[in-house]
Amino acid sequence: MTIEPTALIDVPEGKDPLAFVWGEMVPGIGPAAATFSAKVYSDTTLGLREFEAARLRIAQINGCVFCQDWRTERDGRTVEDGFDDAVAHWRTATGFDDRTRLAAEYAERYALDHHGLDDAFWARMTAAYTQREVVELTMCLGSWLAFGRLNHVLGLDTRCAVPTQPTQPPS
Repeated sequence: MTIEPTALIDVPEGKDPLAFVWGEMVPGIGPAAATFSAKVYSDTTLGLREFEAARLRIAQINGCVFCQDWRTERDGRTVEDGFDDAVAHWRTATGFDDRTRLAAEYAERYALDHHGLDDAFWARMTAAYTQREVVELTMCLGSWLAFGRLNHVLGLDTRCAVPTQPTQPPS
């Protein structure tokens, strides 16, 4: 049985829930967290498909509605329709290269069984990704896991609307 969270935070009338919580409620921490979250999107060197595979898998595990609906856009491009379904079934999905499949696998294992990341996994990971890319992807996973869960646990993820033309990433 899944219990959906209720909104735990009172957001003043007319305020965007994410902007209020991330920008105003805890002014010493919120903006810093929002900056980290934004930097994951603006400064990444990872390819769009592997980035989105990892991000979407974390969103699916977190149950964050807002994050699952979000699509990262780069140079006017997003992943194809149905990509989220393929990510949910990353083990058997067709059309994934090694890096995309590994990104989804790493996201799932990072979120659900980080102690089970064994030598065999790391051998596959380091054959496909540089050490710098592994660190970058790991930082991205940490951001998405923490902040997507924050949004879901506080009930913010169902109170926010995905912009029709994305201007900033979900926190």
